[in-house]
Amino acid sequence: MSKQYTPATVWTMDSENGGEWASINRPDSGARHEQALPAGKHPIQLHSLATPNGQKVTIMLEELLAKGVSAAEYDAYLINISDSEQFSSGFVDINPNSKIPALVDDSGNTPIRVFESGNILLYLAEKFGYFLPSDIAARTETMNWLFWLQGSAPYLGGGFGHFYAYAPEKFEYPINRFTMEAKRQLDVLDKQLANNEYIAGKEYSIADMAIWPWYGNLVLGKLYDAAEFLDVASYPHVQRWAKQVSERQAVQRGRIVNRSWGEEWEQLTERHSAADIDEVLKKQP
Repeated sequence: MSKQYTPATVWTMDSENGGEWASINRPDSGARHEQALPAGKHPIQLHSLATPNGQKVTIMLEELLAKGVSAAEYDAYLINISDSEQFSSGFVDINPNSKIPALVDDSGNTPIRVFESGNILLYLAEKFGYFLPSDIAARTETMNWLFWLQGSAPYLGGGFGHFYAYAPEKFEYPINRFTMEAKRQLDVLDKQLANNEYIAGKEYSIADMAIWPWYGNLVLGKLYDAAEFLDVASYPHVQRWAKQVSERQAVQRGRIVNRSWGEEWEQLTERHSAADIDEVLKKQP
């Protein structure tokens, strides 16, 4: 490191040293401005961004629609986190933690708010009866890996991704620390996938939908521009699975929802019907 850091007796915020997200990161929670959320015609209202956590939910919804579950139709509105839209009063009402994605299900007598991406996957799987096995052993294995992702991804995103791609300066210690952990996690997945077609066994499940946007995108070279640095080619079973999942039509559709960057056929800031996705995908050469 370039200099030794000695922590203060009591920490205070240094807004000049927060990196790319310094303008929005603060140590307090709650709404910072009054703004209602837009609402569409469908009972399911999603407010999100096509980060890996956001992709989990739109992939799940598109997978349900591919199964013919018409009740899974949804409106998806972009939450631009760089503009602090996650701190609007409307968004904080549905997720007091101010993190995307967040969902409101208005199909019953009382609207239900659902936040935390893993919980949204579980909620939708239980509501519609797909992608979560009913057999207790298979269900438990699926939940093992869903919770593995929820515990592991912060080390990949907030750890490796932050220090490798977003920190204002590159420091050897944190990059080495979180690179080692990211590679350990990839090795865990590679060994699991050596003996299983999908993450939790023979069947595609919410475990795959949770893990693919993070680790699938990573080994396919679509996250942090770090594929070569992490030597992702050395994880052949993760590579096989990542490519297999990426070929699913619902994954190709879900990954572009609430996306505002990349190629023009990858960008769909709002989604209100299947036709919205169709029109964007038609632009692909």
